[in-house]
Amino acid sequence: MSAIEPAPSPPPPEPPPSPQARARSSGAVSVAAGILSSRIIAVVREAAFAHYFGVGAHADAWTAALRVPNMLQNLLGEGALSAAFIPIYSRMLANGKEEEAGRFAGAIFGLLLAAASSLALLGIVFSKPLVLLLAPGFWNDAAKVAAGQLPVNRFDLCVHAVRILFPMTGIMVLSVWALGILNSHRRFFLPYFAPVLWNIALITALIFTGRWLLHGGSVRSLGPDALTTLLYAACWGGLAGGVLQLLVQLPLVARVLRGFRLSFSRAVPGVREALTAWGPVVAGRGVVQLAGYMDLFLASLLFTGAASADRSAQMPYLLPISLFGMSMAASELPELSRLHGQGDEPELLRRVQRVLRSMAFLNVPTVIGYLCFGWLVIGALYRSGSFTLGDNWLVYLVLSGYALGILATTSSRLLQNTFYALGESKVPARIAVQRVVTSVLVALPLMFVLDHYPLSLLIGTKAGALRLGSVGLSTASAAGAWLEVLRLRAKLRQRLPGFDLPWQDDLRMIGIALASAVPAALVWWFLPPLSVRFVTAPLVLAIFGIAYFALAKLAHVEEATAFLNGIGSRLARLRR
Repeated sequence: MSAIEPAPSPPPPEPPPSPQARARSSGAVSVAAGILSSRIIAVVREAAFAHYFGVGAHADAWTAALRVPNMLQNLLGEGALSAAFIPIYSRMLANGKEEEAGRFAGAIFGLLLAAASSLALLGIVFSKPLVLLLAPGFWNDAAKVAAGQLPVNRFDLCVHAVRILFPMTGIMVLSVWALGILNSHRRFFLPYFAPVLWNIALITALIFTGRWLLHGGSVRSLGPDALTTLLYAACWGGLAGGVLQLLVQLPLVARVLRGFRLSFSRAVPGVREALTAWGPVVAGRGVVQLAGYMDLFLASLLFTGAASADRSAQMPYLLPISLFGMSMAASELPELSRLHGQGDEPELLRRVQRVLRSMAFLNVPTVIGYLCFGWLVIGALYRSGSFTLGDNWLVYLVLSGYALGILATTSSRLLQNTFYALGESKVPARIAVQRVVTSVLVALPLMFVLDHYPLSLLIGTKAGALRLGSVGLSTASAAGAWLEVLRLRAKLRQRLPGFDLPWQDDLRMIGIALASAVPAALVWWFLPPLSVRFVTAPLVLAIFGIAYFALAKLAHVEEATAFLNGIGSRLARLRR
């Protein structure tokens, strides 16, 4: 069957959306807008890092240093806080217990403050064994530097950077608490926009220090000592940005929060329930974090540049996950919790399936776009200064591996939140273990085999000394993501028998995306050599995107009509 089918008979007109439905839709748009702002500035940050560091030893050290203390933020905040805090706090608000909700929020804040402070202090004290545990491949760098095989000791660099970054992530855990409060009050934009300040502070420190070190010279003339100074400046900028990210949310939190009272007591109503839910979620998040640290652990054993190539690919990989996965899943969690509290599971099921289709409509062309035009994407983002043609090719190949798992990862985020809304946080935790085991079992043989092959086999001498091992890591991550979403699907079908993933819709969208790639590829083929960043990439990607939406509209894809109508109505409001 072709991707474009004859138009079916038009459905009967639907009633206008209720104020509650409009508020939920506005919530998803606000989350997406906040995340988009944050991700755009994050792209600028990564472009600045690539400009100064490229793919190499300093970039490897930064990758490891940033990953180590992020464990604190991801375990105590992020999904764990959303699953344990937001459903309980939202139910209290829905039942008119605002004062009780405020006391509950104060107790959670106190416990988070104590835990984050203690763990940040421990991270500073035990920074050396932490780096040794998570990036053991850096341990022998001193001998490599002495032998002239490396320009800098990545282990020492990473230890000093971790000591600066651990307090930063302790502060950012409290920022996630503020996000939970604001989300529950349907204030979505600010908490997802707040990371923009973190990125701006880091970029500012990087650029000002870089200009001071260059004195008008070329970036490639910077020696190892200058790059080390630049790296530490970025760390201090990140610490300042973490403070700003928290402070910008507190005035709005104070405005919506009632009855707040700082305490460290577990006897406050709701706290024990939150901690009970928190345990399995932290375990599940811990397993996911273990997968990320296993990537770092294994990448440190590969050829120099593997860790930084992996990080550079993760920026475009995480962009659609944040915009088309996290934004929708985050805005849906309070609503799914309310529906479960009202006992309206049929509506909950319909809502989950509708959001899955919306996610797929935007993620499918992203996957096809990365596979077909990812080389242009990476070139447009990073190609300047120290980021070479070989770096461009390696990061594109790593991104292609990650792209295979984007649809599974975004769908998993919604299914996880569905289980959290249903009060079943142990199921996602157990399945997360299975995901990690699968990823590791696939990665171990694949990455070491590929690391024997130099990138020069594909592109010649312009590849430098880079190798392909990091491609195995990203491909293994995609395999684990698909196992996770299939296991979540099976478990949710037991809880909601009518549930299924939108397989037919996904296949239809894949066909439309592949057809849309043809005109874009032809334009790329016949274009003369032009600037990738300013001409080729924008033109080719624009043709691909326009073709996808046009063909989806012609094929009467419901999500295309809704998306385009939504944009049209917002533009009309702006004109008014």
